[in-house]
Amino acid sequence: MNICNLEGGRCAEMAMVCLTDFEEYAKEHLSKATWDYYAAGADECCTRDDNLLAYKRIRLRPRILRDVSVSDTRTTVQGTEISFPVGIAPTAFHCLAWHEGEMATARATEALNTCYITSTYSTCSVEEIVAAAPNGYRWFQLYVYRDRKLSEQIVHRVEALGYKALVLTVDVPYTGKRRNDIRNQFKLPPHLKVKNFDGVFQQETAGPEEYGIPANTLDPSISWKDVYWLQSITRLPIIIKGILTKEDAELAVEHGVQGIIVSNHGGRQLDGGPASIDALSEIVDTVQGRIEVYLDGGIRTGSDVLKALALGAKCVFIGRPAVWGLAYKGEEGVREVLQILNDEFRLSMALSGCRNVAEINRNLIQFSKL
Repeated sequence: MNICNLEGGRCAEMAMVCLTDFEEYAKEHLSKATWDYYAAGADECCTRDDNLLAYKRIRLRPRILRDVSVSDTRTTVQGTEISFPVGIAPTAFHCLAWHEGEMATARATEALNTCYITSTYSTCSVEEIVAAAPNGYRWFQLYVYRDRKLSEQIVHRVEALGYKALVLTVDVPYTGKRRNDIRNQFKLPPHLKVKNFDGVFQQETAGPEEYGIPANTLDPSISWKDVYWLQSITRLPIIIKGILTKEDAELAVEHGVQGIIVSNHGGRQLDGGPASIDALSEIVDTVQGRIEVYLDGGIRTGSDVLKALALGAKCVFIGRPAVWGLAYKGEEGVREVLQILNDEFRLSMALSGCRNVAEINRNLIQFSKL
């Protein structure tokens, strides 16, 4: 992204000012199939797009004359302090965007002292990720497979490696219909693989593939009883990702999980469901502080982060913007994306009269306009 300095005859690098600058760069520089894969929503992409639009419908009620000369963005998730309430959501195939892939993402989140949820569908192995950022704070995102041994083995691997929680993704009994991936016949290039399952599926390579592993590997029979099964094989906290209703939030609490990520999978699964931020309030009201509630989907600015926290999220997670940062400049790009969000969040807090995260509450939100 260069602009020419006509006086000096030199080209200077354009400043990346906000997350959409990274989005534009990524769209311009990634291959069409890769861009379409990352950008995909299900069906008509209504829910994907509403994830963004929903924030624009929410208005803030700023308080003034509150002495915001000193501000503190720190918070805790599952008892661990992070520098600000934005982490990296689980997204697949980071090596499509940057050659170092998830290792670069891990180093960036370690540098900014926040949480990185590693995807099952990583193009670097969990061991490589830990080696790249040994002091990083990490959770692992898990799918349940028809072959339970596959899930069990990776749970034991990440527990031994020092991952601090399991994020059970529950909204993919089947993969959503992503039209451009079908049109593009999206496949991982031959030099990349789903590293965590390297060698596991060798006998089945002749069959149809879905996103790097044999089709029909995910288990559509997954149910609440699998939460108990997971609790029986690990001591790690279990966080359920993909809850959008108060009924399921109550069931999650009853089944003894430690957290919920309110998420519609970036609009990639069921089209026509609510925007994540629109589902947040009823879930927070149901949970009543018994477990922590987080959110992903549609976060693009620091004021989006502020709105989500005001509505009761403990922390938010970004997916696509992390990939755009990778596409721009690897680790440095992800760091820039996180730093911009941190700076914008701090500014939004101050302009709303909040000195620290504890002062953010629902009085900040103008409900009459929701």
